[in-house]
Amino acid sequence: MGFLGSLLGIIGFGIGIPIGILLGFFIFIYFEPRDVKDLDTNKSLEDYDSSTLIDLLPKLPLWVMNPDYERVDWLNKFIHDTWPYFDKVACGIIISTAEPIFPEYIGKFQIKSIDFKHLTLGNLPPKIHGLKVHESNENQLVFDLALRWAGNADIVLAIKLLSLEITVQLIDIQISAATRIILRPFVPTFPCFASIVVSLMEKPQIDFGLKVMGGDIMAIPGLYQCVQEVIRKQVAGLYLWPHTYEIPILDCSLGAANKPVGILRVKVVRAKKLLNMDFLTTSDPYVKLSLSGERLLAKKTSVKMNNLNPEWFEDFKMIVKDPQSQVLQMHLYDWEKFGVHDYLGMQVVPLNLLIPYEKKEFTLNLLNSMDPDDPHNKKPRGQITVEMTFVPFLEDSKKFSGILDYEQNESSHDASEKISLTGTGLLLVTIIGAKDVEGKNHNNPYAMILFRGDQRTTKSIKKTRNPIWNEEFQFVLEEAPVKDLIHIEIISKRRRLGFMSKESLGHVKINLSDIVYNGHINEKYYLINSRDGIIHVDIRWKAQQAAAAVLHSSVPLLGSWSSTKHSPSISISKVKLSPKNAEYRDFSPSISISTKLQKLGQDFLLHLA
Repeated sequence: MGFLGSLLGIIGFGIGIPIGILLGFFIFIYFEPRDVKDLDTNKSLEDYDSSTLIDLLPKLPLWVMNPDYERVDWLNKFIHDTWPYFDKVACGIIISTAEPIFPEYIGKFQIKSIDFKHLTLGNLPPKIHGLKVHESNENQLVFDLALRWAGNADIVLAIKLLSLEITVQLIDIQISAATRIILRPFVPTFPCFASIVVSLMEKPQIDFGLKVMGGDIMAIPGLYQCVQEVIRKQVAGLYLWPHTYEIPILDCSLGAANKPVGILRVKVVRAKKLLNMDFLTTSDPYVKLSLSGERLLAKKTSVKMNNLNPEWFEDFKMIVKDPQSQVLQMHLYDWEKFGVHDYLGMQVVPLNLLIPYEKKEFTLNLLNSMDPDDPHNKKPRGQITVEMTFVPFLEDSKKFSGILDYEQNESSHDASEKISLTGTGLLLVTIIGAKDVEGKNHNNPYAMILFRGDQRTTKSIKKTRNPIWNEEFQFVLEEAPVKDLIHIEIISKRRRLGFMSKESLGHVKINLSDIVYNGHINEKYYLINSRDGIIHVDIRWKAQQAAAAVLHSSVPLLGSWSSTKHSPSISISKVKLSPKNAEYRDFSPSISISTKLQKLGQDFLLHLA
């Protein structure tokens, strides 16, 4: 009897749930208020009472209520005219993004297939109800958009479950959002900015209809509010300021958007069995070092006179912008007092072979060139041994956490601050421009930077009082410039009758202690000894992250590698390279726009999932 009672209870529970849902649905429809009327759009504002007008205020465009927002009818006209074409492009991206994900669910829950039966965003485009541009000294453009979309999108998904086809229809999408869009940084490559950063300034209002087999499941009491709140929380958690969603526009391989991410420490140790290029004496070798993609002058070792097995043990520091694609290039020459220096050989080391903070020693067989079909590579040219260590900057260390398996503890703020104040780092000084600089005799201004005895200059611009340079200068420092001043002076020069005349147009001295603590300033300074002159500079301090943990691994020259945790002491891994495994590869990735958009779409769907 107990078993029968339990069985009947289970059956009653199974029957009661759908009956209760159906009864609730009909009760909800039956008791739906009938006295709700749409507002008469033909009435003037004077015909409405105060309570109705208050209800209408949130629906007004922001340019009506807020004078900081501009009316952009021209932009809405552009969106309206291009919307049919954008609809086709967007639907194509949605299909190409979603279809690769469908196979992951086929076979689960008895699902046989998933396909788009119908897909369109409708013929009603979104509208921008106001635009506000923010003033900024940064190398970026910031503006806020009030976006509203009451569309007639129709998206039908057909899911075949066993032999039954279930259709899921998404209709009547309505979105109201306050978005902030940042175009940064400005670069001299079309479209003149490297990425688009999007964030939400408040929780968006999202509404839509969802039908399964033709029935509106959003009409079920309580489900609509629950689903809407879940979606709002998910979207806000991902993109509500200060969270952002960055859309890269330019490939890093173009070099336009690259910024320094670390310092490569190179020690040229020795060379062996070099070619003898001299007739009566032996070669006088030296090494030139450079990183691919850089326009800076190559670094040189000293010359070892009459030595085919030289030892240098000389250290160099090189600024790294992309450790995944850049390579260290080494060329050996025989120094000559007169004439052209004789070529001895060369080699390259991809930086993606390095593990941050781990010192690696490479013994390289010299080649004539990196062309695998070069017959001169068969001739022995000797070997060169170098030690290399890549140390990322403090703010960029998280980018390489996958390589290091290194987690930065947020509670260690004091420790990281101590590192930034005492450790090695990079000082980046960008002279953006000047305004109202005027000389007594001529106006051909250039900027001169003097820091720790190192003098750098920008190019000279002729006949202007408002020069724009946008030139960056890099200073690799062994310790943070906490007590240092940087001297920047605007000078005008002119050559007449073979004589050069110079005139100071003003100067400024900037204390770098605030920059070390804050990491960055972008300010305009009044020039000393100038009536109205102003100089605009951007200064950044990038401190290096100390090696909290060091890893050790066996690294092949070209191919996959793995890392394992090791003791927190710096170790050296020795790697030998020969012409067979020293094949040169193109480390510059080529990514099409369609592939990039598809990747962005997949990331967006994965975030929502």
